[in-house]
Amino acid sequence: MTAKRVLITGGAAGIGHAAAESYLASGARVAIIDADPEACAAAKAKWPSALVHTADVTDQAAMSAAFSAVDASWGGVDTLLASAGIGGPSGTLETLDYQAFKECVAVTIHGSFLACRWAAPHMRAQGSGLIVLMSSSAGLHGYPGRSPYAAAKWGVTGLTKTLAMELGPAGIRVNAIAPGAVHGDRMERVLMKEAAASGRSVDALREVYTKGTSLRTWVDAADIVALMRFLDSPAGARISGQILPVDGHTETLAP
Repeated sequence: MTAKRVLITGGAAGIGHAAAESYLASGARVAIIDADPEACAAAKAKWPSALVHTADVTDQAAMSAAFSAVDASWGGVDTLLASAGIGGPSGTLETLDYQAFKECVAVTIHGSFLACRWAAPHMRAQGSGLIVLMSSSAGLHGYPGRSPYAAAKWGVTGLTKTLAMELGPAGIRVNAIAPGAVHGDRMERVLMKEAAASGRSVDALREVYTKGTSLRTWVDAADIVALMRFLDSPAGARISGQILPVDGHTETLAP
């Protein structure tokens, strides 16, 4: 992995952070773009060799500056993981704030678009590359009470399928990973929002997610990273255009 150049959006926390740690441990070069200044500062302190840039993935100027810095250091990229995203608001359609809806969709879709648009010319020039977008079980099922998040993740499905077709002839593979409920701070915040919107307890909602899977389980960030690393290995060289769940087999997201 020592020659591999890996860019991760949303890489200072959550799944992106776990992926960065795994790649760095394997000797890859890693660049992180994240909107959280404190998380970026912690990442810089933890991983001095990583390129860490604080930028809102929906801000084209900020993203362009971050990409230019990566270009100056590496001159290209081999692997892109677009994992930046937010949970968005919870509630029924009539209660949702339009600005919050737009923000949820923008971070997931616009951020992925900007990162892919930058990476694609580099990958075309070298005739190879892997792009992995972050979907969700919500991008495969209806998700009552979370329509902004579901809409954003279904958008990832369309983007993945289309880019796989566009970029495949140039030797570039594009896939999406669709996690289920992932242990961590982000999902705990989601549970608190859903509890406030529904009047149910956090523990009751946690059990709903557990019982909604065939394996009656949540997943860990390490499970997601394991699939990411498989896709980025010779064993995954013929996999493209796929939406790959890591979710214990979601049966329903209905409350």
